[in-house]
Amino acid sequence: MANATAKQRRTWRVRKVVKKGTEKNERPRLSVHRSGQHIYAQVIDDAKGVTLAAASTTEADVKKGMKSTSNKDAATAVGKLVAERAKKAGVEKVAFDRGSRAYHGRIKALADAAREAGLSF
Repeated sequence: MANATAKQRRTWRVRKVVKKGTEKNERPRLSVHRSGQHIYAQVIDDAKGVTLAAASTTEADVKKGMKSTSNKDAATAVGKLVAERAKKAGVEKVAFDRGSRAYHGRIKALADAAREAGLSF
């Protein structure tokens, strides 16, 4: 660990916090990944190791009618969709996992849309 880069140390720290949060809360986590062109969200039950619901801007029904898949409008659409799918799977409460990304911009837009659609975190 002495030769670990700052990025590796940050990744380990984030994973440690996420693990503690999901164990303590005993609820699935809403994991968000953002790339330059797309945004992905999935609800994961870590105890069972399964994905309960997922949505991303790579899906055809999400892309339809959008100018771009890399803006806040796209993130809002993904947030609403993943919340609807999670509720169908019987999930009401989740722990939000933003990874090492700041709670800002597209990440915040996705979270706000998921909350409005009925997820609690």
